[in-house]
Amino acid sequence: YPGSLNGILSLDDAYRVNLAISQRLISGGEKQAGWKVGVTAKAMQEQMGVHQPVFGVLFESGHRDSGVELKFADLIEPSVENELCLTIGKTLRGPGVSIAQTRASIASVAPALEIVERRGVFSDLPLAMADNAQQKYFVCAKAMPWPGSPGLAAGLGPEPMALGHPVFMRLSEASVEVFLNGISQEIASGAEVMGDPIASVTWLANKLAEFDLALEAGMRVMSGSFTKQYRIKPGDRIESRFTPFGVVSARFP
Repeated sequence: YPGSLNGILSLDDAYRVNLAISQRLISGGEKQAGWKVGVTAKAMQEQMGVHQPVFGVLFESGHRDSGVELKFADLIEPSVENELCLTIGKTLRGPGVSIAQTRASIASVAPALEIVERRGVFSDLPLAMADNAQQKYFVCAKAMPWPGSPGLAAGLGPEPMALGHPVFMRLSEASVEVFLNGISQEIASGAEVMGDPIASVTWLANKLAEFDLALEAGMRVMSGSFTKQYRIKPGDRIESRFTPFGVVSARFP
């Protein structure tokens, strides 16, 4: 992207460009997995110089399981973000979606990493959004049913205590410890994500309404990172331990 493109798009324009490109990909056979929310934590906002949430599209082709090896040479200036991946059990259609409605709609929660690429447009926020908000891959470990989810409410899932977390735990109380090449880097809580990852999903549902879109049942949402982005070098291994959800990891040979 030549520098002369900087400043030519508004943020609204950029979202519409990205949605149009995404729809063309879907029409060509790509499958949408859901959405990502970005720049939700103060650490990310300070790192990026952006002080509002943003969104992008998740494609099934970008999904990888925990433990994946991603060849560094195939990536463009990669970084990793530490997030929760929430599966929506009941469609949310804004405007006016509430935190309570969102919390009741979550079917499951998985520890996750987002692999992002700068791709030469990092310095211009609208261009980065038109380029799908830096999204490349989303790496997920096993999902855990969440109290209040449709499955648990109908008695179709295991008891919450059997899953290792209290019935009334808020996602703001979840935490992650990040290990890079076996060395602990930081510990952060879900409260870093707009006060609660549920708030980022609520924001997304209401933001999508501006484009006549709903947050559909079955879609997955990357919540936004608990931490700053971690730049990746060849040979790096990242492991993020989410309490109480489990461990997710990726290697970059």
